[in-house]
Amino acid sequence: MTTSPVPDTVTQVKVHAPGVVLAALALGGFAIGTTEFASMSLLPDFAASLGVDAPTAGHAISAYALGVVVGAPVIAVLAARLPRRIILVALMAVFALGNLLSALSPSFGWMLAFRFFSGLPHGAYFGVAALVAASVSPPERRAQSVAMVMIGLTVATIVGVPMANVVGQWIGWRWGFVIVAVLAALTATAVYIFAPRAPADAGASPLRELGALGRGRVWLTLGIGAIGFGGMFCVYTYLASTMAHVTHASPAALPVVLAVFGAGMTVGTLVCAWAADRAQIPAIGGVLLWSAAALALYPMATGSLRSLAPVVFLIGCGGGLGAVLQTRLMDVAGDAQTLAAALNHSAFNFANALGPWLGGLAIAAGYGWASTGYVGAALALGGFAIWVVAALDVRSQRLRLAAAE
Repeated sequence: MTTSPVPDTVTQVKVHAPGVVLAALALGGFAIGTTEFASMSLLPDFAASLGVDAPTAGHAISAYALGVVVGAPVIAVLAARLPRRIILVALMAVFALGNLLSALSPSFGWMLAFRFFSGLPHGAYFGVAALVAASVSPPERRAQSVAMVMIGLTVATIVGVPMANVVGQWIGWRWGFVIVAVLAALTATAVYIFAPRAPADAGASPLRELGALGRGRVWLTLGIGAIGFGGMFCVYTYLASTMAHVTHASPAALPVVLAVFGAGMTVGTLVCAWAADRAQIPAIGGVLLWSAAALALYPMATGSLRSLAPVVFLIGCGGGLGAVLQTRLMDVAGDAQTLAAALNHSAFNFANALGPWLGGLAIAAGYGWASTGYVGAALALGGFAIWVVAALDVRSQRLRLAAAE
């Protein structure tokens, strides 16, 4: 294994089987995606078991998201001098422990604490895994390699989440978290065996990582995700309730629709990554407009499963934004790659808190369950507005470079 600099800001690492490395990293994404989305579908089950109502139980979802927001930057900074392979193994070990403890929660108070603990490794894992994925692939395929890591999360929405939902209904919600703990342990083992044994970047330090916070383009990219991604979470969080109260679908239809959403995310991730490797900035703007349109269709589609399922698929396609923004951060973070990459998932989990909160306000105000689609469309357009600023900044930069030549 040898290393050589890449024209971008990620050091390339040559390995014999990059596909195996990507598969090991994607397994971690599968574990994380399963627990993040399955927690929402299992909410009624653990609420009843732990003696709280559904709105109170929703705080467990927020606790996990808060753990992601806090853990991503803190871990990225503190672990700056460690090899990325070691960071990934340690993060998955902590993630396994957090989910096992969640399964053993004796009360809702402990559940909140364990979900926060479980969320701590989430953002740092995806950030570091994305950098490793980019390092074992040609520069012109960076976005597609990062997408392969994210595919683990999207496949989780097709297979892992419905599986956890079925297990929760038949055996008990605690076993859903046990399954995630086992997947995390398998990931730690696979990454330890297959990830490249590259040393930490020369000159890496917590202070250098904090330099990412002084770059305006980093904040613009994070802002696009924090606002623009909120629409998808706004609809997804209340999808089960909408299907029950508006669509009047049977409980058995929920896992199917969740799988349709996951299929959309998978297709969107692959297509958006392909587009980003060819035209990164237009790809970001395009997926935001796509999301706004799909979310605006949602309220009109909730009347039946025949109309709801295709629109849910289209909304899921907007999940391709994640891999594209992850790659964009590699271009604007300079030598503070780890913190910037991890912050991407802090931004998404801010969206995970913002979208459901605003959707809940609309529902409480009497606008109905389906109104989450209109709220989501507004958030996607908010992300697009930030994208316009970022795109103008890129255009201005190119004009300055052209004038200097």
